[in-house]
Amino acid sequence: MLKKLKMVGIILLILIISFFVLKGCSDDEVGDVSLGLFTTQDIKLNMLKDPIVTGVTCHVASIEADLSFSDPSDSAIACRQTGPITSAMIAEIDKSKSGDVVFKKSKSIFFKTMKIRRVYDQENQTLMYVSYSTKETSGSFKHSLSTVPLWGTDAYQSSTKASSETTKEIVSELTIEK
Repeated sequence: MLKKLKMVGIILLILIISFFVLKGCSDDEVGDVSLGLFTTQDIKLNMLKDPIVTGVTCHVASIEADLSFSDPSDSAIACRQTGPITSAMIAEIDKSKSGDVVFKKSKSIFFKTMKIRRVYDQENQTLMYVSYSTKETSGSFKHSLSTVPLWGTDAYQSSTKASSETTKEIVSELTIEK
């Protein structure tokens, strides 16, 4: 019985150590800022490329507590255009009001997840990226927002361009009716 208990303890210890080692082996981590000598918490800086709108890169700063069962929910996000953004890319994205989750990461063993969602503001031709926690902390769901305007990209639809396309459609419909 004692041998069985020791074996379970060793396996559990190996799993916990593996979790923390693998947690640090992130491809997208670009920075790690220590919060001090006497704390186990660090600010992790991660880089995320939008999988559809590949000309957008987001940087997320979040607290990670290596020896804690729960990571804080606070995070900050900044997204910028780092490459071409085309009309074809914009045509592929979810244009609903809730948008599309482009990234998610577990923040604790207690079902807390950080998600980044892309929402398209069609009227202003802007991509919005919101980072948020799925678990309420101190009476609030922590969140942060960054925007990437399409102005100056191939995906931007000027009002004159949109008007001329609408005019062409009307003229072609009138021609077909004759």
